[in-house]
Amino acid sequence: MHNIDLSGKVALITGGSRGLGRAMSLGLAKAGADIIVASRKLEACEAVCEEVRACGRRAVAIAAHAGDCASLDALISQALEAMGKVDILINNAGINPAFGELSALEPAMFDKMVDVNLKGPWYLASRLAPHMAKSGGGSIINVISVSGLKPSALMGFYATTKAALNAMTKVMAAEWADNNIRVNALAPGTYLTDMVKNSFQVPGFEEATLQSNLQKRIADADEILGPVLYLASDLGRYTTGSTVVADGGFMVL
Repeated sequence: MHNIDLSGKVALITGGSRGLGRAMSLGLAKAGADIIVASRKLEACEAVCEEVRACGRRAVAIAAHAGDCASLDALISQALEAMGKVDILINNAGINPAFGELSALEPAMFDKMVDVNLKGPWYLASRLAPHMAKSGGGSIINVISVSGLKPSALMGFYATTKAALNAMTKVMAAEWADNNIRVNALAPGTYLTDMVKNSFQVPGFEEATLQSNLQKRIADADEILGPVLYLASDLGRYTTGSTVVADGGFMVL
């Protein structure tokens, strides 16, 4: 057995203040990493940082807009100033405000989703990669979704941006392999986050979701930590350019 020890590593998680991002922030901290929590709301980031510090790790909260390049430039500068390096980047921030038929959706919403779900991860990873290379390499995890692999009706914009990020992940892996930077995509299924809980108000949503995977259940948020810790740590040192699916068997049905 290998013990996962991220001591001495620094992890930056976008969208790290809630949902899967919060679970990742705390899980990586418990494995020994120092954490940079980034999201639009500084107060929410700081709340998670307090939990990280309670684990005995250093933590920095930074307010940043995941779809704005200038904001991401500031995030990189502040992160490096505070921690000196970033070994693990998790592009977790994502939005899905446009639900409906393609013919009913507006171009402005498409642009907004591309900015956050695709342009932001590209920009942050590509501008941070040279710094990672100088410090010996690292691991980048782009959080996509099973929707990017198995698109469904009414999820067109979201599925498209996530599918594109999956493709870009493979390009990143190919371009940065010589710098000892591994880049992988993580495709979660349905996890019990605030966003999903809110969806339970839609009649039939919970029942349909429970029947949508082989395990007939919705995962707790911290169940994402298995694949995250694998990809972030030396356990995954021979894995790059891959898409890891953690969906309870959704892709099989």
